[in-house]
Amino acid sequence: MAAGVIRSPAQAVADAAPPPASLLTAQVEYRVLKDSVILRGSVRAEQSVEVTAGGGPEGAPVITRLPVKPGQAIRAKQLILEVSGRPVFALKGALPMYRDLKPGARGDDVAQLQDSLASVGYSTRGDEKGFFGRRTKDAVSALYEDIGYAPLPAQPEGELTLQQASEEVTATRRALEDLPNKASPVQRTRAVEDLKKAEERLNEIESKSGPMVPASELVFLDSFPGRVEAINARVGTKATGAALVLSAGRLVVSGMLQPNQKDLIQSQQPVEILSEATGVTKAGTVTLVSDVMQSGSAEPTGSGPEPAAGDRGYPVVVQPNKPLPAQFAGQDVRLTVEAASTKKKVLVVPLSAVTAGADGKTTVTVVMPGGSQQRVRVTTGASGDGNVEVRATQGHRLAEGQRVLVGVRSSTRGSVAGD
Repeated sequence: MAAGVIRSPAQAVADAAPPPASLLTAQVEYRVLKDSVILRGSVRAEQSVEVTAGGGPEGAPVITRLPVKPGQAIRAKQLILEVSGRPVFALKGALPMYRDLKPGARGDDVAQLQDSLASVGYSTRGDEKGFFGRRTKDAVSALYEDIGYAPLPAQPEGELTLQQASEEVTATRRALEDLPNKASPVQRTRAVEDLKKAEERLNEIESKSGPMVPASELVFLDSFPGRVEAINARVGTKATGAALVLSAGRLVVSGMLQPNQKDLIQSQQPVEILSEATGVTKAGTVTLVSDVMQSGSAEPTGSGPEPAAGDRGYPVVVQPNKPLPAQFAGQDVRLTVEAASTKKKVLVVPLSAVTAGADGKTTVTVVMPGGSQQRVRVTTGASGDGNVEVRATQGHRLAEGQRVLVGVRSSTRGSVAGD
């Protein structure tokens, strides 16, 4: 019993001494070596449109109705805002609404209006493509009636002027018909010319009269459904700046590369998109790497959304391989870009396992199952994610499954630790 508790002085000194160092080892692997770049990204739609309220009938415009909410999906022809009693609605189109579209107008924007009207059930067939004619006027009138508003007239005094021109045609026609049989050829020619001029004037007024589409009442989006990104107005307040922000198109991700990352990333490289809010990951592909350094608020060279806010860098745009769920919109995400990889499987060890001697020779230390150690000369190749490709030089051997020394730590005496 006493022998179990009495220690010799030598034993006491040995017990008080720090334990010997324990070896930290890692396994030699045979695999494809990948290098990754991690950066922050922001998810945005391909198209973003600010809806600025136009002037009301009198004075400053006032928000009189807000029928949508942030995050809401919107469809073509849907009322999205009312300003001073006038509607604002959305249709499909790539050209922005930059002018009032009136009867008699011609242009690509008129052709776009005709296409967008037809896409929601209002045919303009019979009018020349790109010409705001009678059929287009009928379609515009029907659209406004269906959303519950009367269209604004292209000519403020249009009805009165049209009536006057019509009455003039009637009067000149009757004057021609009432000419006596003994009227001279000159009198008859003049009466015919008067009727022709009156009819031409009536046709001109008719072509320019009718419903118009003010630039302040129509928003074109590339595709539907669209999405309400933000509402910056309240009912009853004066409309200033962008009352709404709408988005459309697929969700894409933008980020900013630092100068030391720029040469590692190229178009078509695979990307993992991680939503840190939900833990959901999606696959994507790099579609744009700008060659111009920009600030975080600048737009990248080429198409795409604004890059993520931050320090100056090189904008990069990532296209998801499949459409991202709507809840990704507006999120900040983590992007892991596969920057490089070996073409085939290679022997891989941690970077910390490789040492270089004063003679310039590179080695790894293999720890045998019994604890003995053997230095193996190697050459190194590609590196990534904290690992490096190694190849044993002539006369040396290194194999998958062996363990190499990566460090030491204070541990229980005599132990050999794995990773």
